[in-house]
Amino acid sequence: MSKDIFSGLDDLGFDDIDNLKLYANKKKQTTTTSVRENHTEKIEIYLYDKKVTCPVCENNFKVKAVKTSSYKMKEKDSDFFIRYEKINPYFYDVWVCNSCGYAAMKSDFLKIRKYQVDLIKENITPKWKGKEYKVPYDINTAIERYKLSLLNYYYMDSKASKKAMNCLKLAWMCRLTRDSKNEQDYLKQALKGFNDSYFNEDFPIYGMNKFTNMYLIGELNRRIGNKEEALLWFSKVITTPNINKRLKELARDQKDLIKESNLPKKIPVQQTTKKKGFFSSIFGK
Repeated sequence: MSKDIFSGLDDLGFDDIDNLKLYANKKKQTTTTSVRENHTEKIEIYLYDKKVTCPVCENNFKVKAVKTSSYKMKEKDSDFFIRYEKINPYFYDVWVCNSCGYAAMKSDFLKIRKYQVDLIKENITPKWKGKEYKVPYDINTAIERYKLSLLNYYYMDSKASKKAMNCLKLAWMCRLTRDSKNEQDYLKQALKGFNDSYFNEDFPIYGMNKFTNMYLIGELNRRIGNKEEALLWFSKVITTPNINKRLKELARDQKDLIKESNLPKKIPVQQTTKKKGFFSSIFGK
């Protein structure tokens, strides 16, 4: 993978990460555009400090966390990206130890093995240049922290599912900036990882059972233009017995979108799903 997927980490000490292969193929990426969220209320009222002990260097520090009462979903995209009102919890999903440079999504931060600790100390810590992030975090801060997390996952040889989820969330952040080029590239990287994890890892994965992962693989294929492959995965979901009815309906909806997109008359491709109460806990917190 080109260094560009980790662009912006030079100031943190990582200026020699050319030609890293997250999975297999390298894909050149463009620099992410800048954008900030506009808020009429002070974001700080939705945050609190959470004490964390770094499992790599045992440093005690505080992370910014979003109050549970502040989560307010506005809508959900068909690849499970939740759009929130008030505050965006995705901005605070990555925890970073400013002492050693270890970073990971919060659900993974404490789940690190001894050999991975050694890999972080060998590949991340010697290069790490500490950085204090201004609160509240903006989209650019979120993207930088997700890239740092992805670099950690790479160096500590994490499971494909972890790198895939990290790439998917980077794609979502690029969606917020309307950076379609980088969004597509990160979606492709996420698809590689989820394909690998489907065949080689145990479920559940980030709250997904095997059937939900089947649907997501189909949807990621659809979004990057692999229509035939997407149809195959959606068909698997639809024809497999005992799958959640709403998941089957979602697969049918996306399958219909592909068929409609092949018609002579151009029909807008649906980007969001309005189904309520389904997968509301997946990827959201």
